[in-house]
Amino acid sequence: MRTPLAPALALAAALWGGAAAAESWEEVRAQARGQTVYFNAWAGDERINAYIAWAGERLKAEHGVTLQHVKVADTGAVVGRILAEKTAGRSEGGSVDLVWINGENFKAMKDNGLLSAPFAQSLPNWRYVDTEGKPTTLVDFTVPTEGRESPWGMAQLVFMHDTARVPRPPRSLAELADWARANPGRFTYPAPPDFIGSTFLKQALIDLAPDPKRLAEPATDADFDAATAPLWAFLDGLKGSLWRRGEGYPATSAAFRQLLADGEIDIAFSFNPGDASSAIAQGLLPETVRSFVFEGGTIGNTHFLAVPFNAKARAGALVAADFLLSPEAQAQKEDPRIWGDPTVLAMTKLSPEDRQRFAALPRGAATLDSEALGRPLPEPHPSWMERLEREWARRHAK
Repeated sequence: MRTPLAPALALAAALWGGAAAAESWEEVRAQARGQTVYFNAWAGDERINAYIAWAGERLKAEHGVTLQHVKVADTGAVVGRILAEKTAGRSEGGSVDLVWINGENFKAMKDNGLLSAPFAQSLPNWRYVDTEGKPTTLVDFTVPTEGRESPWGMAQLVFMHDTARVPRPPRSLAELADWARANPGRFTYPAPPDFIGSTFLKQALIDLAPDPKRLAEPATDADFDAATAPLWAFLDGLKGSLWRRGEGYPATSAAFRQLLADGEIDIAFSFNPGDASSAIAQGLLPETVRSFVFEGGTIGNTHFLAVPFNAKARAGALVAADFLLSPEAQAQKEDPRIWGDPTVLAMTKLSPEDRQRFAALPRGAATLDSEALGRPLPEPHPSWMERLEREWARRHAK
């Protein structure tokens, strides 16, 4: 029996060309079998790399699709490659089939016509997505996704402290600065454009900006300096109290977390609420580490999967995106022993068996519950992040 495709997916299949337009999900799966999907994804964490390898094994076994993890350090470089292919007229047979993306990179792809036709809401597992409780599954850094990327996981800035050395952590940006001055050398942040470091800049900007609501609109030359002046004053005042007196910064998120593990700093942070428990479970952090957030809230978003306009393995990319949205794959991803990345799915939409998958997961003592996390603060428009990174480099990079 055929399962009809939603109109958007039928339209997408027709627009893409190459493979014949599919009339059912079964036909999409049939086209996908035997394809190799080149999945360009950040590779800075071995736990994530291992999860992607697991997903590849499941896709091969279940669907006959080979998921080739193309390990990248900077997603912006992937966007640049796709843009170069478009400029060269390569509208078919592109080098990227699926890409892990969000924020300014999604906006760049959308603005330059580098994305496939809308597909996300036509995936069979879309019906489980928590669009009501997690509205950022539909909006990426204030930019509507319009079905051109599929939600993969939730993120929120969460701080980590070693309770053996800091039993009562600071609960606001101002308290963090006071604590750093009282404990010189025991705090730092990754150098932007590492996304964790850039997120810290945005968190501080939201807390310090004269009009935080303005951050939802594109940054302009006229207002950037005024809006960010308190941020630069804050960072300048903090610099001398940082690890190595601010003369150097950890280059990656992994190196940043290692400083906490080695006892060189006492407070770190992650963009994954389950990161501390996951790292503890894998012996990467001491068991005395716990998580906390600022009382005024912390920044949060959704990260996504997108299919470029000229993807070669189009059907395979759809099948891979759908599998990664499945309750099985989402529960595996949320397991702190694997990755600890929060799901985009709504428990109320799942079957009793699938709800049990999530209920049975060990949460870990360092994972905050939803009440403690609070509702995440919205991301600024992507243009703020781009300008923040450039200005930070001008002021602080060596």
